[in-house]
Amino acid sequence: MAFIDRVLRAPSYGWVDAAGGLVRPTPRQILREALARCNVLRTRKNWICVIAWVWVLCLLPAPVLFVKYHFSGGLLALALLFGVGGMSTHGTIWYHRYCTHRAFAFRHGAWRFVTQNLVPKVVPEEIYVVSHQVHHVKSDQPGDPYNASAGFLYCFLADINHQPIAHDLSEDDYARTVKMLAHTGIHLNSYRQYQRWGSVSHPAALIAHGVLSWTFWYAVYYAIGGHALALALFSGVLLWSVGVRTFNYQGHGRGRDLRRDGVDFNRRDMSVNQWRPGVFGGEWHNNHHLFPSSARSGFLWHQLDCAWLYIRLLHRLGAVASYRDDRQRFLDEYYRPALKARAASAAHPAHDGPSTPETPPIKPPGGASTAPTST
Repeated sequence: MAFIDRVLRAPSYGWVDAAGGLVRPTPRQILREALARCNVLRTRKNWICVIAWVWVLCLLPAPVLFVKYHFSGGLLALALLFGVGGMSTHGTIWYHRYCTHRAFAFRHGAWRFVTQNLVPKVVPEEIYVVSHQVHHVKSDQPGDPYNASAGFLYCFLADINHQPIAHDLSEDDYARTVKMLAHTGIHLNSYRQYQRWGSVSHPAALIAHGVLSWTFWYAVYYAIGGHALALALFSGVLLWSVGVRTFNYQGHGRGRDLRRDGVDFNRRDMSVNQWRPGVFGGEWHNNHHLFPSSARSGFLWHQLDCAWLYIRLLHRLGAVASYRDDRQRFLDEYYRPALKARAASAAHPAHDGPSTPETPPIKPPGGASTAPTST
């Protein structure tokens, strides 16, 4: 069994059925698995499955108090913008492009610390990073920790049922797992500590980080706009922390092939480009699966990528030492050939062989493109 097949803790219903296909557990099986994994009395190693959902529960009073005592249309709009836009963009920058794919590198650890803590913390790095590496290797295949073909609940509760690392890794396998997270600056357990806690993160360090993060940001928001602003923005944090658990189900077509010719050029999996996560979070998902290590995924003129704008800004300020930008490769290898094929089809309709996928009118991107860069 390859390392990528054993690094995650397999659910009780397994990844692969007897015929070699994807196991599609019933909702009852998924819920039973989630409850078992949240039982810290059974084993302390279940703590990492619980912590992120404890944070979600702790956020629930924020919208209740906001609506009851401080509601206004302007603050509601701000909460929605912060949750859908600010939190999403930060998730793309920090968890996705830096922690998982190392698409860019900071010049100094201080800038890494600032970027990590731009918003209140609600997701442990190890839950996101390790499983996302597996996702890219096994995208839409058995073993993908959030395989959309297994249904919404399979994806929604993946952070409990499918994303935590295995409890029985060898010392060598644990060292390989640690390497996936060493660059993030989080506290890393020794192998002996891992055997006790079943995680790369130590519970005391992660919980302390969460408490300090929430305390700092609530104080900042309160200083700017009182409890009204603080509760509104923490309501936005709650919105994102629940919504992000639905993304991969939507981003992989809800288990169907929703890819569009001329829009979704990656055909190796079912990922699709969607305008809402693209515009508000810089997550053009099909583009990302095509070039996962690129610091930019908004490759076309109309694909706004705020995460990329942040990375470019830090690069101009000297805070980012290097980055990778695969826009030019995308244009040369996928976009322009599709335009040429469409033009050839239009010029010689009577001599067409098999039909060429239709590409909708697309404005050719202007300006120079940046090739893979290291500065």
